[in-house]
Amino acid sequence: MPILLFRLNGVPDDEADEVRELLSRHHVDFYETSAGRFGISLAAIWLRDDSDFTRAQQLIDDYQVERTQRVRSEYAALCRAGRNETFLDRLRRHPVRFVGYAAAVLFILWFTLAPFFP
Repeated sequence: MPILLFRLNGVPDDEADEVRELLSRHHVDFYETSAGRFGISLAAIWLRDDSDFTRAQQLIDDYQVERTQRVRSEYAALCRAGRNETFLDRLRRHPVRFVGYAAAVLFILWFTLAPFFP
């Protein structure tokens, strides 16, 4: 019976590729489901054989600990070098997106709070 191993919704592509490669390298038999056309289904990696679950889960747990340490050290290096992306950098790069989001937030606040003010 198939067993859910790893959810892919919201996972960066590089992490998903590394998990697939890790499972293939250790000869774990798995298959993948996508989120579908509208993105509402469960995108995940599933095991075909229940007996592989403990070993596969341990592989992914070890991988995630290693990835967390690696990504944090890369971010710390970017911060030390002054090359990390800040809020102002994003604002300068996408000013129209920022104005659109701000307008949407203000509209929702107005729509929500307007009944309470005469």
